Amino acid sequence: MSARRKARILAFQALYAWEASDSSLEELLGLTWLDAGKLSQMDEETLAFTRLMIAQAVENVSEIDRRISRHLAHWPFERLKKVDLAILRMGAVCLLYQPEISPGISIDEAIEIAKEYGSEESYKFINGVLDGIRRDLESERARLATGGNSRPAAAPAGDSDTTIESSYGPVARKNNDDQKKE
Repeated sequence: MSARRKARILAFQALYAWEASDSSLEELLGLTWLDAGKLSQMDEETLAFTRLMIAQAVENVSEIDRRISRHLAHWPFERLKKVDLAILRMGAVCLLYQPEISPGISIDEAIEIAKEYGSEESYKFINGVLDGIRRDLESERARLATGGNSRPAAAPAGDSDTTIESSYGPVARKNNDDQKKE
């Protein structure tokens, strides 16, 4: 397992602990909840990346949750499972605050963590929500690149909005021919 994957798993676990027990940021960054033996085996780069993701998530939780909420079709934010919410927050941190990491890698990592720690359908749901956030970011960056004055271009032929069913209910998702993998 790569150091970055370990860091993402630790960040997800910390965000889950934060949501479940309302731990302080200091406790989360200190990784006090982690077994001392495991903590001593972690290299400094893994720990630094873990702490960065935790801090970015906690400091920007309102913006992250707003973006997640925009992609919950017919499902209230409050009903999200804590495991899925922690994975979504970790994935959104990577998309929003770590532009040097490919969005595809960030989403794939969140999907793999969801397959391991989430429910049977979690990975599909997480994929749909994070892909929606990725598309929003691409649109925002395109508008900024053109001075912010242009309107979003019409969808190319062949694109359509669809809905994916998950254990949470439908998730809004735009299908593009080059994204169809399912």
